[in-house]
Amino acid sequence: MDKNKKYKFETMSIHAGSEGRNANNALNPPIYQTSTFVFDNIEHVEKVMSFESDDYVYTRGNNPTLRLFENRMAALEEGNGAVAFASGMAAISSVLFSFLKPGDNVIVNRTLYGSSYNVVTHVLPQYNVSYKIVDLSNTDKLSELIDENTKVIYFETPSNPNLTIIDIKKISQIAEEKNVKVVVDNTFATPYFQRPLTLGADVVVHSATKYICGHGDVVGGVAVSKNLDYIHSLKFDYMCEFGGVMSPFNAWLLLRGLKTLGVRMREHEKNALEVARFLRNHPKVKEVMYPGLEDFKGHEIAKAQMSGFGAIISFEIDGNLEDAKKVVNSVKLAQLAVSLGDCETLIELPAAMTHIGYPKEELAKFGLTESMIRISVGLENVKDIIEDLDNALSVIK
Repeated sequence: MDKNKKYKFETMSIHAGSEGRNANNALNPPIYQTSTFVFDNIEHVEKVMSFESDDYVYTRGNNPTLRLFENRMAALEEGNGAVAFASGMAAISSVLFSFLKPGDNVIVNRTLYGSSYNVVTHVLPQYNVSYKIVDLSNTDKLSELIDENTKVIYFETPSNPNLTIIDIKKISQIAEEKNVKVVVDNTFATPYFQRPLTLGADVVVHSATKYICGHGDVVGGVAVSKNLDYIHSLKFDYMCEFGGVMSPFNAWLLLRGLKTLGVRMREHEKNALEVARFLRNHPKVKEVMYPGLEDFKGHEIAKAQMSGFGAIISFEIDGNLEDAKKVVNSVKLAQLAVSLGDCETLIELPAAMTHIGYPKEELAKFGLTESMIRISVGLENVKDIIEDLDNALSVIK
């Protein structure tokens, strides 16, 4: 690559972070499947251990395959550095712990992925870190909720699973005035459709398991920031010491997934928009949650801060919980499974699966219902996806 040239996203997703030719002129980078690295002499050890050299010591600290993945993700998110983790939750929890200490509090959006909600409401309080759950799609009173102990505002946009759109720029402006860090989970949108760091966020996190991988065969996470000092601290004080390291093989698979990210996201979104329109016009569906629909509450903000709307759709049927169960049990092409972002279309009941940790009696407070159905629209022919959903919805009487 010409380092002086600014390449487009698809080119960056294939080449960014590479430094010259690969070993033996291989087209693809090697997998450095090693736990440890050797030194030339004790003077070499001293240079590496004091960070005078960025050579490698032990894969828990860093590895050439991991470093290439980190550099590529940083380039795609328009950050200056990244840290790879063993899972999305390792990335999320490490970032939160890196900013919070006993006596602090964190503000989170009312709808989060179930495990993120559990970390905020069950794990952090054990370390005397409190939380405030807020509907961050309404920023009118956010300044009043921030006190001297508020250190982080954390949210997903679009949110999982009700697709709430949160104004990243507005939240970041309010947070900056109060010296509060903003952490955005960009898993649903990916850097192809949205780059929170360019809108003022301090850190972006991903479950790389999802669209970054794209093939359902990797568990991984990543955090990206413009602040290199922070990235260094996150890597060596949290990822390395907590031990949540990504394997070199998984990093290599994620590099492979990144090569097709742009192509996949375009096709995912194209299918999703057709599926969303089909569901909106279906007599057995009473509500469709998808940012690409013009009548969706967050559509205008999504259009302003995203270049596309992603491929996650949630909807409510004109029926009860038992009817919703019948629908997800009746699909033949879509797969009943947690996760998202795979080539296959996946369907689930969030309240019974990915968001099972939320109190059933208070779901409405968090923007959820027991009967909400979530679809991760895959890359199959969209006519087949729609036919499958149409047949499943026909079981509702």
